[in-house]
Amino acid sequence: MRQKLSLVRRLSGALLLGLSLTAGVGAMPSPALAQEVSQAGFQRFVQGLWPAAKARGVSRATFEEAFRGVEPDAKIIALTKKQSEFVRPIWDYINGAISAQRLKRGQEMAAEWSKTLASVERTYGVPRSVVLGVWGMETNFGSFTGSIYAVRALATLAYTGYRGDFFKEELLTALQILEGEHIDRSKMLGSWAGAMGQTQFMPSSFMKFAVDGNRDGVRDIWSSVPDAMASTANYLRQHGWQPGLPWGFEVALPKGFDFRHLRQDFARWQAVGLRRVDGGAMPRSGEASLFLPGGAGGPAFLVTRNYDVIKAYNSSDAYAMGVAHLGDRLLGGMPIQGAWPKDQPMLDKDQRQELQERLAGLGYYEGTTDGKLGSKTRDAVRNFQLRRGLIPDGYADYAVLRELRATR
Repeated sequence: MRQKLSLVRRLSGALLLGLSLTAGVGAMPSPALAQEVSQAGFQRFVQGLWPAAKARGVSRATFEEAFRGVEPDAKIIALTKKQSEFVRPIWDYINGAISAQRLKRGQEMAAEWSKTLASVERTYGVPRSVVLGVWGMETNFGSFTGSIYAVRALATLAYTGYRGDFFKEELLTALQILEGEHIDRSKMLGSWAGAMGQTQFMPSSFMKFAVDGNRDGVRDIWSSVPDAMASTANYLRQHGWQPGLPWGFEVALPKGFDFRHLRQDFARWQAVGLRRVDGGAMPRSGEASLFLPGGAGGPAFLVTRNYDVIKAYNSSDAYAMGVAHLGDRLLGGMPIQGAWPKDQPMLDKDQRQELQERLAGLGYYEGTTDGKLGSKTRDAVRNFQLRRGLIPDGYADYAVLRELRATR
């Protein structure tokens, strides 16, 4: 697989494929324009890559074989406009991640690969629950790793200028992977964004973090479960995973809790009245932040720096919570106990963008006003709430938007 990404909406070349910036996921370019692009501009772009590929040690034979018959894929451009982890309510996303079918398959795979998981846990210090959580979220434990030729996906995104030069660099790295014979072209399959194998690593992540878990001399994240598990754990450890520190856990807040508390050590959290919902003891050392993904009235969590490490795979809080909660459930953990605010209407995309724009206008927000509510928006909302004397839960809802509209 890949290093899973928070993709910025940058479709500077999309019009060349006949897509409008407001098109839906199913929008397609006209056949004539698509043919013109694939035969002219796209091929000029591909041939223009040769000097850079050659400088990276890619042979002409590998280069020509990699691009043989490759044309841009218009469906990939449309998919850049849809990332469910940023637009669906977090409870819907998590419920979809923790399905009965996925739990059943995950428990079966955890039992089948228990010795490998134990070895990976000892070697990298990353709990098997988190390795299983990533594996399950990314490819349903290897059952679907993607069917798109990685070079075609990456070339399409690179040609359109999506995310600047990011996909161009990944494309060149993919050519190096083929040159090094790590994988045959016919098996170099993955997602629409070029993420490959059971780990869904981007090519650069494969080169940096993929390891030979079964010690057969090959780093095979496509078909080797030991390699996929070890590579995932190595990725997380190299991104700062602290062995012995949990990702976090659900907590119950005391009556009259002061929501101005944000980050402190576990002893202090216990002193102000927080208790673990599962009845476990607070860790003896370490710090955690209070995370309220459904607002002050929804479930509450203490999350550590290891939770942030999970977000290195994908920067979405919904994704990170999905990984963490799925892993816990696979090892016998209880469902989330707090009640999600399902009865409250959600902000639509225009309203989310308006909220970000108003926060930016008041100096609270410096991110992209794309309607995707991530950690930057949450921090900005919290700071605005603190300034206005509201409950600082960081939750972007209609109440916050109304307050912003009334602020001058």
